[in-house]
Amino acid sequence: MENLTSENNNNMDDNNIENTGIHFENRIDLSELKASVSQIRAEIGKIIIGQEQFVDMLIASILANGHSLIEGVPGVAKTITAKLMAKTMDVAFSRIQFTPDLMPSDVLGTSIYNMKEASFDFKKGPIFSNIVLIDEINRAPAKTQAALFEVMEERQITIDGNTYPMQPPFLVFATQNPVEQEGTYRLPEAQLDRFLFKIEVDYPKLEEEIAILETHHNRKGEKPTNVIKPVLNGEKVAALQKITAQIRIEANLMKYIAQIVTGTRDNSFLYLGASPRASLAILAASKAFAAMEGRDFVSPDDIKHAAIPVLQHRVIIAPEREMEGVTTKQVIKQLLDTIEIPR
Repeated sequence: MENLTSENNNNMDDNNIENTGIHFENRIDLSELKASVSQIRAEIGKIIIGQEQFVDMLIASILANGHSLIEGVPGVAKTITAKLMAKTMDVAFSRIQFTPDLMPSDVLGTSIYNMKEASFDFKKGPIFSNIVLIDEINRAPAKTQAALFEVMEERQITIDGNTYPMQPPFLVFATQNPVEQEGTYRLPEAQLDRFLFKIEVDYPKLEEEIAILETHHNRKGEKPTNVIKPVLNGEKVAALQKITAQIRIEANLMKYIAQIVTGTRDNSFLYLGASPRASLAILAASKAFAAMEGRDFVSPDDIKHAAIPVLQHRVIIAPEREMEGVTTKQVIKQLLDTIEIPR
């Protein structure tokens, strides 16, 4: 009798759970997104050995619809990884090599006089693409950098009183070398603030370098871009971005983001704190990280994961602290340690 009663109670409990409508499943279907992320990783992994975090940051920037600034010494696969990432998407791609003599019209385009029609025709520049790779972005002067302000923020350009919208998706991947400073220009703060992430690319480990040599040898001279196959098209990218934007976040976690960003503004180690655009960037990035993990909700770890790559290029170390060797990454880590994590 006791066993029968216990069994009946268990059945009643199961029925009660079903009646309450509780389902321990994602409220947003992320299966297609996770599959696409895995496919992209697999395609990139055919050529790029290691650099998993770098690749994941680029994927997150695509899902969050944000631009990425990639920094590293020459030869660590910054440019080729960005090119291969673009190759995994069946969308338009253009590469712009920034140089000191590059003019804004070389990037945006220019109006050309049509003698037959007696009118000016606008010839679009290389910025009119879906994925734009800007190589060595810090080698162009301020006037050329300023040409990117509108297009990176509003995804449109205005020339001669006419507005030309970019076709989605529109993403900028820009590289720069932190070591060689001769012939370079410091990026304006307004320009840096338009990048979702600053991704720092380091040297590979010994085992990874051996694998790089083996992969290169086995490829027998075949171009890396010929090995990569497209995984997504423009419509699919837009759909995944829309799904990512729907990831849930609790009010206490939004407060946590605001506390992190406002904490940079009254920090004695920092000369310049982050703007509200940084809060929005952390929100978008944390949603992307959650979606990549197959979760339909943001966790505190997603926010902490996003904080450094989102903030490190948006804040400026106080001069006296910079002389002591303090870095922005150290200050952000210290700030994260001082703010209570929501439970």
